[in-house]
Amino acid sequence: MSATQKVAFYTLGCKLNFSETSTIARNFEDEGFERVDFSEEADIYVINTCSVTENADKRFKTIVKKAQKVNEDAFVAAVGCYAQLKPEELADVEGVDLVLGATEKFKLTDYLNDLSKNDQGEVHSCEIDEADFYVGSYSIGDRTRAFLKVQDGCDYKCTYCTIPLARGISRSDTLQNVLKNAAEIAAQDIKEIVLTGVNIGDYGKGEFGNKRHEHTFFELCEALDEVPGIDRLRISSIEPNLLKNETIDFVAQSRTFVPHFHIPLQSGSNDLLKLMRRRYMRELYVDRVARIREVMPHACIGVDVIVGFPGETEERFLETYHFLNELDISYLHVFTYSERDNTPAATMEGRVPKRVRKKRSKMLRGLSAKKRRAFYEQQLGTTRTVLFEGENKKGYIHGFTENYVKVKAPWNPSLINTLHEVKLTEIAKDGLVRFDFVEEPVLA
Repeated sequence: MSATQKVAFYTLGCKLNFSETSTIARNFEDEGFERVDFSEEADIYVINTCSVTENADKRFKTIVKKAQKVNEDAFVAAVGCYAQLKPEELADVEGVDLVLGATEKFKLTDYLNDLSKNDQGEVHSCEIDEADFYVGSYSIGDRTRAFLKVQDGCDYKCTYCTIPLARGISRSDTLQNVLKNAAEIAAQDIKEIVLTGVNIGDYGKGEFGNKRHEHTFFELCEALDEVPGIDRLRISSIEPNLLKNETIDFVAQSRTFVPHFHIPLQSGSNDLLKLMRRRYMRELYVDRVARIREVMPHACIGVDVIVGFPGETEERFLETYHFLNELDISYLHVFTYSERDNTPAATMEGRVPKRVRKKRSKMLRGLSAKKRRAFYEQQLGTTRTVLFEGENKKGYIHGFTENYVKVKAPWNPSLINTLHEVKLTEIAKDGLVRFDFVEEPVLA
């Protein structure tokens, strides 16, 4: 292949997708391609798809059109969860030339012998039962922090979720390879690594191609804490039933793990949790939050919640609202339920009208804003360490403290990818926090 050929990538969805896109991009660079921004002219556009919500599906067509506007003759390939679940649907989208499923996406460059446009998208998609091997990934160069994939797939059977259909069974990277990848990231002067996967608390299952756990998530954390050169490690999202006391206590005294947990709840109604086939009741969730607050009072705790699930009566929604209102958490990620094909929830009784889903979502987003504000106010006057990001946003540079308080300061490129101790002083009108440097940084 010509070294002058250019490839561009667009990623929809989760941190896991970002890590995998970065790995696929490195494969292209190894083949002599030049990576360019998606807004620039390229010979190949690769779209890594998501299918968690209806909106992610709809956005795909818009992104294909965006690529075609830049170069109508470019080769367009689709990979990712939507590509596994509905490959023929993607192949029918005008402009799409190639669709690769769960096992094929990491071999994308093998399918590019002919980059001529196709009248119909070509599909290579396995049965999801065949997605039983592990491909390690991590993102570098896209952001100040790196996303390190440690696990893939899920053995849970939540009634609303398509992820097991899109990614297959739970399986893990070997501990040795995770540590090797973490060391490679640290060598690139990246200050923060975010551990990611579909169900990272299940880490260790399928590590060597078998079902038993060779290592636990706790043992993974212990080992990563010893890798030299890493300033920060962050846990992206972990199921409450898999977040054990030993892990919480370890994070509280860890050298590198930061006091930030994102723990999916989905509903504050035990009746709905049963309908969702979640593996805990709300009482366990209360216990997890209480344990974190006991050993890390300053920790940031984020919560995933779904509104509008079938059977969510007004009473059950208010049960969730009041439960979250009384819980000592820091922010919410609110997802409006959307019916997904081939999931049990799609055929359940008690469907909630979309206008009601929208109203309830708005109420919970308002609660999230209130919770975040209260958390930020609790942090004022404290001294924290900020990692500064690399983007100029309207004349300001932003950063995050170890416990995920978002701060702002006048733009100064010398601060990018640096860590500084600051004292949090006030909340600005846009909700971000201002600060004073504990020691004025020596900047270029």
